[in-house]
Amino acid sequence: MFPTGLPSPNPPPPTQEARTVASDVNNDSSITSSKKRKINSSEKEDIDSISSSPKTTNSSSCSSTSHHIQKKLRFEDSVDFIGLDVKMAEESSSSASCSSNKTKTMFLTGGVVHHANGLTKTAGSATFSNSKPGAAKKLVIKNFKEKPKLPENYTHETWQKLKEAVEAIQNSTSIKYNLEELYQAVENLCSHKISAKLYKQLRVVCEDHIKAQINQFREYPFLHVTLFLKKIDKCWQDHCRQMIMIRSIFLFLDRTYIYQDSFEQRFLEETNRLYAAEGQRLMQEREVPEYLHHVHKRLEEEADRVITYLDQSTQKPLIATVEKQLLGEHLTATLQKGLNHLLDENRIQDLSLLYQLFSRVRGGVQVCLQTSIYKTRKIIHCTIVINPEKDKTMVQELLDFKDKVDHIIDTCFMKNEKFVNAMKEAFETFINKRPNKPAELIAKHVDSKLRAGNKEATDEELEKMLDKIMIIFRFIYGKDVFEAFYKKDLAKRLLVGKSASVDAEKSMLSKLKHECGAAFTSKLEGMFKDMELSKDIMVQFKQYIQCQNIPGNIELTVNILTMGYWPTYIPMEVHLPAEMVRLQEIFKTFYLGKHSGRKLQWQSTLGHCVLKAEFKEGKKELQVSLFQTLVLLMFNEGEEFTLEEIKLATGIEDGELRRTLQSLACGKARVIHKVPKSKDVEDGDKFSCNDDFKHKLFRIKINQIQMKETVEEQASTTERVYQDRQYQIDAAIVRIMKMRKTLSHNLLVSEVYNQLKFPVKPADLKKRIESLIDRDYMERDKENPNQYNYVA
Repeated sequence: MFPTGLPSPNPPPPTQEARTVASDVNNDSSITSSKKRKINSSEKEDIDSISSSPKTTNSSSCSSTSHHIQKKLRFEDSVDFIGLDVKMAEESSSSASCSSNKTKTMFLTGGVVHHANGLTKTAGSATFSNSKPGAAKKLVIKNFKEKPKLPENYTHETWQKLKEAVEAIQNSTSIKYNLEELYQAVENLCSHKISAKLYKQLRVVCEDHIKAQINQFREYPFLHVTLFLKKIDKCWQDHCRQMIMIRSIFLFLDRTYIYQDSFEQRFLEETNRLYAAEGQRLMQEREVPEYLHHVHKRLEEEADRVITYLDQSTQKPLIATVEKQLLGEHLTATLQKGLNHLLDENRIQDLSLLYQLFSRVRGGVQVCLQTSIYKTRKIIHCTIVINPEKDKTMVQELLDFKDKVDHIIDTCFMKNEKFVNAMKEAFETFINKRPNKPAELIAKHVDSKLRAGNKEATDEELEKMLDKIMIIFRFIYGKDVFEAFYKKDLAKRLLVGKSASVDAEKSMLSKLKHECGAAFTSKLEGMFKDMELSKDIMVQFKQYIQCQNIPGNIELTVNILTMGYWPTYIPMEVHLPAEMVRLQEIFKTFYLGKHSGRKLQWQSTLGHCVLKAEFKEGKKELQVSLFQTLVLLMFNEGEEFTLEEIKLATGIEDGELRRTLQSLACGKARVIHKVPKSKDVEDGDKFSCNDDFKHKLFRIKINQIQMKETVEEQASTTERVYQDRQYQIDAAIVRIMKMRKTLSHNLLVSEVYNQLKFPVKPADLKKRIESLIDRDYMERDKENPNQYNYVA
């Protein structure tokens, strides 16, 4: 082993690798093209032509003073080093028969070429395609059929040259041979598995020299201490300088045999034992974040160790050993012990380190992915979606959790595509474990954000919020359930004027259209269209009243709703004041005069009014519903009324009337008194006008107490969705059978699933097929009951 801690000399410049050369060769060996190639940093040769004619070799006979420069160009194969010997000759001739210009010719020899180092190799054949003069020729380099063998005396002769060189260095005399030639000779011997013998021979020469140096000090045992130490120091300095020179010649041996066999293998074995024990111990003693930082530190230390005093070739196996023992052997244990903690506490830096370290180990990312997905599924399924107690906050928790997961994937997991796709699959799968409910709650969440009075966000923040909601919306299967509840809430916002922003409403509609198509939003767009047409109709109606000179102090506004677009409302007959009834009839005459054949149905539950009232404090304007208006107008006719009297006079349904009186007598703006005082309206309660009513605002909005959506109403909405689904299933089956005429049961079911955009149970699909058979849309095949035929 050569001394360490000394500066590593650069090895002699290795032989240059030749590139494939293409050139034109004429039959008369004339030069047709030239190329310049850089041979090394100090010497350049212009290779102008490649001759396939053996006659060209005789050109050297024209000059008696020709000068040859030999280089070995080597073509490397992926399996073995394949030698191709190329002799480049630069010739000049003063003979009258030769040209005065310098001609540079490269010869490809077909036989054997002898190098100065004694190694003989058979050159590969160079095949040129026969073509017309001036056309490009192709140089084909073929592999050796057999690996070149060393001549019989090559090993002995080469060692003698190397030994002479070593002794010349040790004796500080000149070396007879070229250093590059000696370096190549060592490489040739090592390439032919003679490394061990060469090492032993070199070791003997070095040891003999060292013994001789030591013996000289025994001859001078009585030297002064200072002189003795100076002589020792000089001897040591000479030895180090000599060994550096010797190492530069035997560098290939040092790196391939001495370093790897004598040191690297044992070093890696001991490293493996060290980190195997350390990994087992620290996994028990330390928490995961601390352990990860320790692993990161160890990897940095080993990388520095390679740079400082190991060969670069050791880096890959050394780092692989550390990764295997500290990471690879503890992948599952590390994740099971600490991943949940890191995710729950949103430890971004530690998660980033975990992913970086696991990415270094084969299978590490996959194990991390599986554990992360399991954790995500557990949170979505068990914590957020399945628990009915979380219904009020489900959507917001899903949005927050999605933001958290996206941030972790983007920041910690480097936007790994596998993580992104796996998280999408996890959300989609487990959001739909509870059918339809998430779709309903997402629709209600959107309603809460778009409803007037929502001051949580600016327009820009609202737009971003809607974008996030759309991400969750993409995961749900029951998009028709979402549409049903969304349409119901949208109708309330439009008709009662509770929409926070028309722009936000249309933006959400545009997002739904882009996501689900025009058919999904056609009814929703129809609702907006009805509202815009109603405004135009009311302009015409006001002109009509002015032209007819119709007297009255009530200003009527009517919204014309197309029944197919809007939710289904149950009509409620109430007793309207005569003035209202008269205006209704005037509008009916006006509208039907323009649109004959249409039928108008008044929806009193959706009406609202602005009443002018006069209290002791002064005049006020009350924004109330139509039912509240009917109740308040009664107090123009009397001072006090019982619940039964109000019910009889207005015709309002009992439950609706109680909520109406509760909003007027028990809410924040109590414009009427209730006796006895209580939060609920009971039979026998009496009501009177509150003349002492006070409020800082001039126009006061008294909200109707909304009846909470009952289980029956939710079931009714869901039932309507199921009914619509049955129509879609029937239409899909008939459409497929009409096109295919005859189809087996399995193929029919498969094609129906491909066309439907909502989940269907096989049993429900079978019922629809049976229903269509009963209605003679299709029939079973008489010979094969598992096959259906279309009935025209």
